[in-house]
Amino acid sequence: MKTVCVITGGDSGMGLATAKILGKEHHIIVGRSVKKLETTLQELRSESIEAEVFPCDISDSQSVNKLAEHAKSIGKIVSVIHAAGMSPNMGEARQIMEANALGTININNAFYDKMGRGSCVVDVSSISGYLAPKFIMPTGSYKYSRTNIDKFFKKMMQRVNLFPKKLRPFLAYCISKNFVIWFAKTDAARFGQKGARVVSVTPGTFETPMGELEKENADNYLKYCAIKHTGKVEEIADLLAFCASEKAGYLTGVDIICDGGCLAGKKKI
Repeated sequence: MKTVCVITGGDSGMGLATAKILGKEHHIIVGRSVKKLETTLQELRSESIEAEVFPCDISDSQSVNKLAEHAKSIGKIVSVIHAAGMSPNMGEARQIMEANALGTININNAFYDKMGRGSCVVDVSSISGYLAPKFIMPTGSYKYSRTNIDKFFKKMMQRVNLFPKKLRPFLAYCISKNFVIWFAKTDAARFGQKGARVVSVTPGTFETPMGELEKENADNYLKYCAIKHTGKVEEIADLLAFCASEKAGYLTGVDIICDGGCLAGKKKI
């Protein structure tokens, strides 16, 4: 039986770099637009990596369920690297909340029934989830993500819409990424009942297409970093691959920050 690793957002950046590592041992399924990923597949296959693309809209639970079903039909799912998402410059506040918050809920829920002992989900967040003032975060409403998705989403957007329109995409991004960290931590107990793990990884500023879109903010963050350069994807791909591997078999329910010391630097101010 094949062992399968699913990577959302694996067409470029850290997702693609991680696919090149995990693809040495596992069948890779990249969830995103097939047309967009033709070049990615050629690149992976040129390195003798067995890979395929499966169309998936992470904000649509049915689409994610189909991805999970397909992955299960190929073999044993050993890991899911959920790196797909939207930054503030990629859409409106609602779209960002749908992709980042609902996308994470959909991924974890869809793969829960498809993964067994020793497997792992790695949800990718962002240091933006830590940067906005805590009073902005509607943390008291996060719990509805497990009982009433419509109520959860309504409350998230109510908080975002309290602020001026021009700030809403950034606030939706901060809130949604803060939620990702919370959701991964609190999902560990559920996955642990079946011997599986969930962790989140929080990147700082990296040399990725998404990072390029947020270059202005990245330059602002860089002045606080202990390591004075933007991160390279290889510097986080190994971390993502390790977290998903059996070597990290006792690691779950935590957020791992990989930001060049940016958050540590800001805390000193």
